[in-house]
Amino acid sequence: VQLVESGGGSVQAGGSLRLSCAASGIIFSINGMGWYRQGPGKQRELVAVITRGGNTDHADSVKGRFTISRDNAKNTVYLQMNSLKPEDTAVYYCNADVGHVRYWGLGTQVTVSS
Repeated sequence: VQLVESGGGSVQAGGSLRLSCAASGIIFSINGMGWYRQGPGKQRELVAVITRGGNTDHADSVKGRFTISRDNAKNTVYLQMNSLKPEDTAVYYCNADVGHVRYWGLGTQVTVSS
């Protein structure tokens, strides 16, 4: 499975961005997908996850501001990010679970200025 993220960039606080992650390869076997992020000097942390059936979970720090969604027909997972804050600045990584194996994309940078 190959994952390619897009949609990152620089935005002012309060702005919005939409990240996309397109999957290719053995895509029929993908179960859960999600987004993680790693800020400067921080560990990678969970942002949001979504099951193949569409059940979602979001980190407390982004609830009410970020929304994860998935288009199984396009093999793509999205992260709509609204009301962005400087502390959301990070590299955002997409992941996909195939059985017991977790695949990762290379990440996309999101920078939020105050």
